[in-house]
Amino acid sequence: MGLLAALVSGFLFGVGLMVSGMANPAKVLGFLDLAGRWDPSLAFVMAGAIAIGSVAFLLAKRRKKSLLGLPMQIPASTDITLRLVLGSAIFGVGWGLAGFCPGPALVALGAGFPKAWGFVVAMLAGMAVFELVERVKLRRRPT
Repeated sequence: MGLLAALVSGFLFGVGLMVSGMANPAKVLGFLDLAGRWDPSLAFVMAGAIAIGSVAFLLAKRRKKSLLGLPMQIPASTDITLRLVLGSAIFGVGWGLAGFCPGPALVALGAGFPKAWGFVVAMLAGMAVFELVERVKLRRRPT
């Protein structure tokens, strides 16, 4: 049942990204271009997502199990670290350069946008490099 719920949720999320324009890099770049022909429409999409997400997290924090009976996995850390700030900055630069972030890039790939291929390949390569660096760090830690 959990797999079906994940599939339906992912499909709904993808449809929402397509309908809102978040999977269209030209629209995203128009939103990010504050000095040019700024398109503020995605601000409403983000505000709606933040509002719904905030309510969902408030409700989820009060539960020990999900509606499907699975354990709740909410991040416990609220620390703002250099690693978090740098990761956010890299994310933002990539989003500004390509007009994609991971979720919309996968949706655009599935919808047949050729530009998404380059982004997704680069994203996967970046994830692989990150995993390799983390494994090297773990090996070097004293036991």
